[in-house]
Amino acid sequence: MSTANAYLTVRGIGVDVVYKDIKNLHIGVYPPIGRVRVAAPERLDDDQVRLAVIQRLSWIKRQREKLQAASRQSEREMITGESHYVWGIRRRLKVVERPGRTNIEIDGERLVLYASPEATTEERRVALDRWYREQLRQAIPALIAEWETKLDVTVPKWTIRRMKTKWGSCNRETRHLWFNLELAKKHPNCLEYIVVHEMTHYFERSHTERFTKLMDKQLPDWRSRRDQLNEAPLTEEVWR
Repeated sequence: MSTANAYLTVRGIGVDVVYKDIKNLHIGVYPPIGRVRVAAPERLDDDQVRLAVIQRLSWIKRQREKLQAASRQSEREMITGESHYVWGIRRRLKVVERPGRTNIEIDGERLVLYASPEATTEERRVALDRWYREQLRQAIPALIAEWETKLDVTVPKWTIRRMKTKWGSCNRETRHLWFNLELAKKHPNCLEYIVVHEMTHYFERSHTERFTKLMDKQLPDWRSRRDQLNEAPLTEEVWR
């Protein structure tokens, strides 16, 4: 069975398209952030697929909202026994209560949270988010510097923030890049993929065929990195 791939942007939503030797078009919305994937018959072209997605846009948005709601419901309690992902590695959380400022460290295979006995669950979550943010702050500059040289461009500003449906974003006018805080939970290869992806938007605004060719040239394995990013779990599990 022959296949071909494409990447479209429909009303601001990224859509992975796989053309196959099949009769009917199928649209799926997948966790953790609502990635949209279309399996389309080879007889259709990108415009026909785009129209089909537009016609199902209300359904797609409902599915994405359900996934986001499920993600919110899985908020961690920040207690010993949970596991949290750090750079793609699942680490068991150990909470150590002691006076002083809330602090987080990696100790062997564990993620250790030092917190005051009076610290609330929310304060512990905030501390973890702050720690994740610092992990990204340490990792992103070197990647940007490397790819500034390779692409012969300059990134004047970048920001880390929580995003519900995107791993990254680029403003071509200001050249400002944004990175999802959740990337600190993913394998470092995924972070590099997003850095290159967003910097490539300096050259091409949309996910056109030219954009795909630029990505193929700059980061030949970008598709496998993208799949790794979208398939790895976002929500943490509880180890008992």
